[in-house]
Amino acid sequence: MALANKKFLPAAEERRRFQRVKVHLLGRYMLPDRREFPCQVINMSPGGLALLAPGIGNVGDRVVAYLDHIGRVEGKITRIIDNGFAMTVGATPRKRDKLAAQLTWLANRDILNLPEDRRHDRIVPRNPIAVLTLEDGTKMTCRIIDLSLSGAAIAAENRPPLKSTVLLGRVQGRVVRNLEDGFALEFVHAQPIETLEESVTAR
Repeated sequence: MALANKKFLPAAEERRRFQRVKVHLLGRYMLPDRREFPCQVINMSPGGLALLAPGIGNVGDRVVAYLDHIGRVEGKITRIIDNGFAMTVGATPRKRDKLAAQLTWLANRDILNLPEDRRHDRIVPRNPIAVLTLEDGTKMTCRIIDLSLSGAAIAAENRPPLKSTVLLGRVQGRVVRNLEDGFALEFVHAQPIETLEESVTAR
């Protein structure tokens, strides 16, 4: 099997490493001739995505897309599908970690049926460094990958136990999922947008 697996494209290897998530994200993309079109992503992993699109390029064409909740991604068209195409996502390891965290939240909001999170765009705080207080009172420094009014994705060397309660700055949350380099946190109470960044980065 190891030899057979080597015949797959890198994008296929990424799909095996990262679960492909069914999503419905709107956005826009640009083809090499600089034509822009609206699109809808139907599934995505940190290594690739498939989208419905009115303007279809050729396999190997470079594509730059701007997607809701995700931001800017770029890659190359790998295959043509009905009413659209599939493409790779070219990214650094850090960007892939961030994509994995964002996709985790997009998947969780549907699985957990969290209507508030559907209304909350995720943002990257201006100051991403925060202090996390564990259940036993231990404090550790962490980096906020991104956050919304209802939760955050955290990069940290040590992961608290799943379902444990922690404080991110002054905000109480619950650990809901492990990520490659950290974990996803769901706030116990939705936070006001006006004080969100100040509250999570408070020391």
